[in-house]
Amino acid sequence: MRCNFIVSMTIEKLNQQFGISGTAHFYSGKGGLSMIGITNKYATANIALYGGQVLNFIPQGQKDILWMSEKSLFQNGKAIRGGIPVCFPWFGPHPADKNKPQHGFARLQQWQVQEIKVLADEVTSITLNLKETDFSRQLWPFLFDATIEFIIGKLLEIKLTVTNTGDTPFEYSDALHTYFNISDIKNICITGLQNATYFDSFAMDLKKQEPSVLKFEGETNRRYVQHTDDCIIDDTGLNRKIIVAKTGSKVTVVWNPEEATTKTMSDMEPDGYKTFVCVEPANAYAGIDMVQLAPRQRHTLGTLIEII
Repeated sequence: MRCNFIVSMTIEKLNQQFGISGTAHFYSGKGGLSMIGITNKYATANIALYGGQVLNFIPQGQKDILWMSEKSLFQNGKAIRGGIPVCFPWFGPHPADKNKPQHGFARLQQWQVQEIKVLADEVTSITLNLKETDFSRQLWPFLFDATIEFIIGKLLEIKLTVTNTGDTPFEYSDALHTYFNISDIKNICITGLQNATYFDSFAMDLKKQEPSVLKFEGETNRRYVQHTDDCIIDDTGLNRKIIVAKTGSKVTVVWNPEEATTKTMSDMEPDGYKTFVCVEPANAYAGIDMVQLAPRQRHTLGTLIEII
């Protein structure tokens, strides 16, 4: 009872301070996690404060653009499988210590609400903030200020800005690990990658994509380097195309685990791979695009998603 009372009071205070009638409200979601529900004339969306993670984005008259695993865990200490997890301050396994959490600690932390406002033409902006904590300092000994802004309108725009607030330079990698909802992976092709070079999974030999479209015929885990162009996900099953644009990134990751790998993932249903594909902006490789920040410097990684 006391736990529920604390959650209720927290939600109440959040609504008092940041809620906007008819547009933005806070509620206790799965696992008791604090969520923000957004509704405007363009779309609906839900954002978890845990992880600073948008869970869905549903434009008016469309199916959800984002995918969420039916077996996703909504509990402290576990990543949420789906939506757009925030990878920071490293992408993938930690380069020196595989016991540290995959994709960093940002998706395992409670973000704080900084601002919610209505922009021109009824577009909604939500800004969350994360600073160093005792937990983060155990994993990464630097001072930082991270903000993530979600702009909910006809388009979904996300901007992750990291500022070095300490006196020591640091280097990091990051990604906006976007899970796109699709009809079936067999119906999907992606354009915008022709002639781009990529690493296949964690291999270190570069390959080049010759075909004009990428189709999926097995497990795919490509990291396209020096790639800044838009990608278009063409889904013939849902009869829609999704443009994925980005800023502040030189690596584009395309991932689908296929059946064998999916079966090893406890937070994903065995056939879950069929209905999502990840296309995401990242900064991921030393010597290519790792972000280096001197004291007081900042960097912004962004993505812009729309249906055409």
